[in-house]
Parts: sequence; C-alpha cells; structure tokens
Amino acid sequence: MMEKTKSNDEELYEIVLGEYKRQETNIEMIASESTVPKEVLELSGSIFTNKTLEGYPGNRFQAGSEYADKMELLAVERLKTLYKAEHANIQPVSGSTANYSVYAAVLSPGDTILAMDLNHGGHLTHGSSANAMTKFYDFKHYGINKDTEKIDYEQLEQLALQHKPKLIISGASSYPRLIDYEKISQIAKKVGAYTMADIAHVSGLIAAGLIPSPVPHTDFITSSTTKTLCGPRGGFVLTKKEHAKAIDRGVFPRTLGSIHLHTMAGKAFTFKHADTDEFRSTMQSVISNSTQLAASLEEHGFRIVSGGTDNHIIMVDLTPIGITGDQLQKALDTVGITVNKNMIPFDTEKPSVTSGVRIGTTAVSQRGLKEEEMKEIAGIINSVARNHDDKNILHDNKKRVEKLISNFPLYDN
Repeated sequence: MMEKTKSNDEELYEIVLGEYKRQETNIEMIASESTVPKEVLELSGSIFTNKTLEGYPGNRFQAGSEYADKMELLAVERLKTLYKAEHANIQPVSGSTANYSVYAAVLSPGDTILAMDLNHGGHLTHGSSANAMTKFYDFKHYGINKDTEKIDYEQLEQLALQHKPKLIISGASSYPRLIDYEKISQIAKKVGAYTMADIAHVSGLIAAGLIPSPVPHTDFITSSTTKTLCGPRGGFVLTKKEHAKAIDRGVFPRTLGSIHLHTMAGKAFTFKHADTDEFRSTMQSVISNSTQLAASLEEHGFRIVSGGTDNHIIMVDLTPIGITGDQLQKALDTVGITVNKNMIPFDTEKPSVTSGVRIGTTAVSQRGLKEEEMKEIAGIINSVARNHDDKNILHDNKKRVEKLISNFPLYDN
C-alpha cells in the first residue's frame, strides 16, 4: 500500500507510516473514533476522487454521471433499509454539515432553536457561542438534572413552552445515557416545532438495533458516518417523505456544492456492512465493554457521571482522584492510551483544563478486546491517574499497554 507515495514523497510517506504505527500500538479510546474496514480505505481513495458532480441522480449539472448515479442510489437504498427511513440524503460531508442542512431546509434567520447545552453534553453545532450558527439563529439550551445527571425533560418542556422554538434538537457528544425521542417529539408538537435528532455518536448502536431509534418519532435525523458506524468521514440526513424536497434543497444548493464521491463510495459499503451479524456483534461488544469499563473504574474510586452508561461513552469525573482532565489525557497519551479531556456537567474548571475525561469503547471493541481487557485497562488508567508525575510507573504502564494491545492487530494481514 502507498508504494507510489513511498517512491515520490518519502517525507510524507513516513508521516503516514508513523500514524499507522501509532494506531497499531495505541489503545484508542476517544469516543468519536473507530477503525474503518479496508474496503473503506480502498473506496475512499478510489477513482471516484477524479469526478466532479453537483445535483442529484438523474438531475446533475455535469455529464459523465452514470456510474456515480448508480453508486449514490445504491447507497441511499442501503441507508434507508438500515434505519427503516422513508428518505435519505447522503451528500453531507460531515455530521456538522448534515446539521447545517437541516437548519437551511426549515429555518429562517432569527428563528429559535432549543438544544442541549454543550457544557452538559451537547454539540458545538447545537448553538455553542463559538459556532457561527449563533449569528443566524437564536439558540436556547436545556440541560441535565443536577441530581440524576440525566436530561431534565421537565426543564426542556418549560423552555419549549416559554420560547416557542421552530426546531428542537436532541442528541449529544458526551452524554452516556439513552434519549427519549418520543417524549421530545410530544413536547415539540405542543409548540409546533420541528424535531431533529443528531445521532452521530450512537448511529452504529441504533443501526444494530441495540438502543432505541428516533426514526419513528423525529422529523430529521442527522449523523456522521464515523464514530460507532465505523465508516468514512462523511454525514447523512434521514427524514420522512413529507420533508424530502426540503432537506434535499437544504443540502444542495443551500449548504453544499460538489459531492465527495470517493467518500460516498465508502459510505455505500458502510451501510451494507452495518447490516450484518458481524457488525451487530461488534456493537454488542461496544456496549458490554463500556458497561464493564465504567464499573471497573468506579471500583478504583473514579466517579462515573450519571452512575453508568447505556452506550459507548463513559464520562469520568476525576475530582475524587485529584487530577484534571488535561493532566490525565497527557499522562495516558505517554503510555499509549488516547482519551480526551472533557467538561463534566456543572464543571468548575475551564474547557482547556476540565474536571473529567470522555472515554469510548468502539475502536477497542473492533479489535476484539472484551470485558477482561476492560478490567486491565481500568487498572492502567487508575495507576496512571494516581502516579501521573512518576516516570518509572508511567514507563511500566507503557509496557503493560504494549503487551495488551499487541494481541489485537489493527488490521489482519
């Protein structure tokens, strides 16, 4: 692989090789990461990279679209089947642009959107002050109950009745619990709002039928194709037939221009792969491993936000250990475990420091690690957290990581 690059750009080749070795020898536990199948690597670098197209199958703005049309139509049908959806658009280049496409489809500048607070687990595109969408729309935010650390649906309903939003968004980037899409839909109907579920983090678990789907209850469903879906870096939107024309216009021409056909090819395979027993088994391991890791960390004295997890995410409060998220992220990185620092609900630390870390189990589950390995990883995390300034102990833990992950190749040869 990459023989031409190796011959003609050795410097770049060595950088890519270095990243391959890093992934091969590290325990990847960032919740937004997964490992794509080799087919996705092939398709993402396929001949479709050469082709420029705008528009939809049968109505393109450039000639030479016959094979691209076949590929897009195939991918769309696979996606609709996978999620039992009435309409699908697979052109968004990311989960974020999928969200923007919904905004463009049904909102006007100044409209109110009700979404989950970023500091409580929401997403940047759901109205963070750092995101450009706040210049166009009036975002209001609901959060979690301080006692249960789960979504406060009473607050959500009160805010909806108070602000009469045009759109209510469910979904999050660091929320470890299930979301009641039906309840949110019922609240939205009371105020005449559209609903959008951003399932980027849990789309693979939904596809596998392991957690509830928003499709029966929600107007628009958006997602990236990475994370638990284990596909290329792209996005999609699902919707009911009544909103099909609106969302297609929202994607093109309102949000996107030409299509990333090479990535779309990778999506087409991903939607097929996600409808297999092999994929469903992997997703079951994701949940089992997440549950075990949360329990094992709790045994070591870590506080688990909301008391557990229903998906691939474990939110860890490090306050009882006396270490910040930034400190633990850096210390774990030196031993070969990658996690990310993350704000916990009602965090008193600033975002660059944080009181917590977010841990995910998708990538390790794909490599075949099971509950016993989660217990070992919890022990390593505990040792590193309590000795993050001790170079000798960090060195010993690095050896533990290398030994553990060496039994689970990134890719079979």
